[in-house]
Amino acid sequence: VQLQACGGGLVQAGGSLRLSCAASGRAFIMYTMTWFRQPPGREREFVAAIRRSGNTYYTDSVKGRFTISRDNAKNTVYLQMNSLIPEDTAVYLCAGSQRVILSAIATSSMYDYWGQGTEVTVSS
Repeated sequence: VQLQACGGGLVQAGGSLRLSCAASGRAFIMYTMTWFRQPPGREREFVAAIRRSGNTYYTDSVKGRFTISRDNAKNTVYLQMNSLIPEDTAVYLCAGSQRVILSAIATSSMYDYWGQGTEVTVSS
């Protein structure tokens, strides 16, 4: 499986962006798809995940502002980001896994497939 992320850019605080992550290969529907981000000079962190069931999970700092969704017919997962703040500035990476369990959904080592990352910069 190959993942290709896009949609990043420069936006003012309060603005919105939608990230996309397109997957090649089969069985996309079987994967938990997740967005991580890596802010400048910091560790990679979990942002949001969507299971094959459609259940979604978010880190607290983005709840109510970000929405993760998937279109299995298009093999694509999205991250709609609203009310962006400068603290959201990061490289955003999509990842996929068939083996990740719910208790470890925020653990990057559980993911086997990674996109190349797309940069989001939020200016104040």
